[in-house]
Amino acid sequence: MKIIHTSDWHIGRQFHNVSLLEDQRHVLQQLLEYIEKEAVDALVIAGDIYDRSIPPADAVALLDDVLHTICLEMQVPVILISGNHDSAGRLRFGSRQLKKAGLHIMGDIKGVSEPVIIENGDEKVAFYGIPYCDPETVRNVSGETVSTYDEAHTYLVNQILEAKQEGIPSALISHCFMDGAEVSDSERPLSIGGSDRVSYQPCVDFDYVALGHLHAPQYRGEEHIRYSGSLLKYSFSEQHQKKGVTLVDFSSAGTSNKHLPLKPLRDMRILEGEFDDLLQQGKVDPNSDDYLLIRLTDQHAILDPMAKLREVYPNVLQLEKPGMLGSEEQPVNREKLKRGELDMFRDFFLQVKGHELSNEQEHAMTETISELHKEEANA
Repeated sequence: MKIIHTSDWHIGRQFHNVSLLEDQRHVLQQLLEYIEKEAVDALVIAGDIYDRSIPPADAVALLDDVLHTICLEMQVPVILISGNHDSAGRLRFGSRQLKKAGLHIMGDIKGVSEPVIIENGDEKVAFYGIPYCDPETVRNVSGETVSTYDEAHTYLVNQILEAKQEGIPSALISHCFMDGAEVSDSERPLSIGGSDRVSYQPCVDFDYVALGHLHAPQYRGEEHIRYSGSLLKYSFSEQHQKKGVTLVDFSSAGTSNKHLPLKPLRDMRILEGEFDDLLQQGKVDPNSDDYLLIRLTDQHAILDPMAKLREVYPNVLQLEKPGMLGSEEQPVNREKLKRGELDMFRDFFLQVKGHELSNEQEHAMTETISELHKEEANA
């Protein structure tokens, strides 16, 4: 039996105020093609389906289109859990009715020991789901005295292990932060100070563990305890990550897995160099439409560099100027800081307008600066 494990779709996400919905639609189409090509028996989504608890209408419409295609047109069941970005209550609306269409939404920790069993001929796999939950929620539901994420997660895993059916391969789906795993800038912390980490050891007795929350594809502890990673790069810290989904094969010989890559509509890259060199590079770059963070190494001021760079790289989203902080510039910068506001404004005006202030303009600016100082003193 084969399944595809995926997570962290974050449908509706924006990056630097740019909607990624078109990019998400592009990779989700590739997911549909993998489902058909690999003839999988189920799709598992390990949380963070949406990017926020109340998603925008166009994000809901995209998810509806994708699930309709998978469940009804392709006749492939989908098993999903809620993540920390989702609203579990909203996500599982209509879940009892949707089971009949092959959509299994596991968003309630009261039912963690109730599996979804997927069959293919004589083969069966039991899927158990632990949606994202904090220790307080587990305490309120179970009455147990759990105080940490690890204690809460371990308690729920043990509840499943006690009820697990013998003789049937089992898979655990969980949205959590396994201790020691690789993190990215785009992940929302579950708590402060590292108390959100959970141990992998309680999960080792499952045939496969499909994890969500962390965006880098990786395993933790043992090969079968895996994060599929997010569908797309959601921060520049992820520029070198190989995004995709995980194909899992359950057989009598054991469980194996394979990474299936996804090609983004626009990649996310960091470019570094001097301004003029990057402008020339952009004119011939075949991937000039990528989302970019550009670091300029020039050690002199450049007027409106973002606008000029966007003429060749239209999706420059972030600009850094580490060259302006070089050691050779630091004494000059300190001298500039000693100068008065009027001197600095003279320099600014000359660069923008190409000529110096007139006597009238300089007088007006002097009076304006004086008034501002009076207001600050009286504040």
